[in-house]
Amino acid sequence: MDGSLAAIVGAAIGAIGGLTGGWLSVVGQSRQRREQQRADHQQWRDEMRRDAYASYLAATRELNAACWKVADQLVSQASTSADWEAALAETHDAWARFSTGSSAVAVAGPRSAADEAAALHRAMRRCEMIVVDWARSAIRGGVAHVDDHRARFASAADAKQAPLAAFQRAAREALGTEH
Repeated sequence: MDGSLAAIVGAAIGAIGGLTGGWLSVVGQSRQRREQQRADHQQWRDEMRRDAYASYLAATRELNAACWKVADQLVSQASTSADWEAALAETHDAWARFSTGSSAVAVAGPRSAADEAAALHRAMRRCEMIVVDWARSAIRGGVAHVDDHRARFASAADAKQAPLAAFQRAAREALGTEH
């Protein structure tokens, strides 16, 4: 083999090596970019879920407090129809924020957390409807009718504890904070 042929073969090997190295570099960068995009997406999803869950739990607590305020106003001997109306209006506002939070969890997922949030939504709805019916009846009649509604409300308030705990557990699992 003469020198010019050796130079050509050497140049060809060098070119093949350079192309192979360049191709491997592009493949590696592409894989790294996909992994970074996946990690960024997971971080975004976890932040969205954390915000949705925290908002939903805060709205749940707010609605619970509003319902208890209505019930307390209705059993208080010193309260008036105007007090009942004001407490009822607060409950309606709290319900709107609660429903918004519930929708956010349904979108944020995963399905297990969304399903538990839906069960909590139904339990909170029962509590809210009892105090709304109770307050409306009291406002119409001018009398709180405590015995007619108090036991139903207390039962519904107790019944919401299990769905609340189940949602919190599902939220922790979805965020990977259960263990």
